[in-house]
Amino acid sequence: MFWFGVYLVALGLALIVAPNVLIGLFGFPPTNEPWIRVAGVLAFVLGFYYVRLGRTDERRFFELTIPARLAVFGFFAAFVILGLASPILLAFGCVDLAGTLWTALALRADVREPGASTVGA
Repeated sequence: MFWFGVYLVALGLALIVAPNVLIGLFGFPPTNEPWIRVAGVLAFVLGFYYVRLGRTDERRFFELTIPARLAVFGFFAAFVILGLASPILLAFGCVDLAGTLWTALALRADVREPGASTVGA
């Protein structure tokens, strides 16, 4: 969770500070619309939660992120299938999917022994 949070914070900052540089790397056209920076703020704030809660071993939070992060991949895939977005959007979705699988596997493997931790998943 901690490292996924770091990814989200970095992504958010990039979208806030230099959105066209980042989206240009993925083949998206430049934009001057505020939506990309709004998305950056949302990613940054979510990243903050992931970093903070990833350090405290908040198992319930970890569990709750699984369906939400699967939904992100599902929505991104639907956008691509419907022709609303370039297939490169799936690259971002795959990061979410990989993090979700890592989290689910870490939770499943965690026997919850005293002192056991899933921090970093």
